[in-house]
Amino acid sequence: MATPTPPLSHPCWLRLANGSLGRLQTQHLGTQLMAKRMERSPAPAAAKAAEIHQFFAKWERVLAAELAQIPSL
Repeated sequence: MATPTPPLSHPCWLRLANGSLGRLQTQHLGTQLMAKRMERSPAPAAAKAAEIHQFFAKWERVLAAELAQIPSL
């Protein structure tokens, strides 16, 4: 069973937006590209957190292994 995407209100999304996304272990090319784009983005952390959440919510079924890591990053 796939790990559900935590709600946007979960603090993990802000942690990811503030730099923890680089520690995510993934072989998924789309996730790697999104992580690099977020790393370089000048957007505020809240906007990046919302975009990261939206990405994982969309690809939830494909990114089960990555979603399992997110709460601990």
